[in-house]
Amino acid sequence: MQTILVTGSTGNLGRAVVAALATGGFQVRAAARDPGKLGSHPGVEPVRFVYEQPDTHAPALSGVDGLFLIAPPLDPEAAAKLNPVIDLARRSGVRRVVLTSALGVDAVEEAPLRRVERHLMASGLPFTILRPNFFMENFSTGFLAPMVRQGGIWLAAGDGKTSFISVEDIAAVAVAVFRKDSPPRECNLTGPEALDHAEVAAILSRVTGRSITYHALTEEQMLENFRRAGLPEGAVQYAANLYRAVRAGHAARITPDVEQVSGRKPMTFREFAQRKAAAWR
Repeated sequence: MQTILVTGSTGNLGRAVVAALATGGFQVRAAARDPGKLGSHPGVEPVRFVYEQPDTHAPALSGVDGLFLIAPPLDPEAAAKLNPVIDLARRSGVRRVVLTSALGVDAVEEAPLRRVERHLMASGLPFTILRPNFFMENFSTGFLAPMVRQGGIWLAAGDGKTSFISVEDIAAVAVAVFRKDSPPRECNLTGPEALDHAEVAAILSRVTGRSITYHALTEEQMLENFRRAGLPEGAVQYAANLYRAVRAGHAARITPDVEQVSGRKPMTFREFAQRKAAAWR
């Protein structure tokens, strides 16, 4: 039985990957800053892991077969944090690294996650890079959830469309990658449709029976909201770049990679909203 270390295990994606691997027959080492938040689950061993504390890295990596690597969200210093972990994984005998990056970063060589991708590619380790689009779960348990509960979505996304993807579909791809002898090296992961935020708000309104409205902000209005919410300036500027890409249409791409790798069709946003309706009531 393979043992897989999953970083960021208390986040939306990390929790989904831990659950999918554990139910899929893997032994999972769930890494988190505060492993006490993970609870107790069959086949899952919580371990302490903090990117800024290198002394926590070697114990977490010891004896694992695979590494599922998630960067801290909106982190302009991702390369400085993840690249040493990749190097240690190689020295520790890890047999495969699966890196979660982001859709489109391979077109921007100076992007923080692209620098991590390049480092992994040059490491000599067997690897797969997953580049998912924006998570649907941002609306249910992520940073957009409080807005939706207040009846709105306030963003500088313009009328740009996004092929939102559920973390459950990303997790299914992760399981398939660790099972395959020769998995793909790069996967661009999207949902089956591209929606603008007005369309998202309309779906949420129908599912919840409440009026939820998209409010198109200017970029500066959105960034000021993020600053008032306490985001560090580096994360604020990172978010600015993401939503510039949305407004420019770069997030509308739809790919077949989820189904090709996992064997299942990715869920639609309506299916996601129906499953998660209780989050907004």
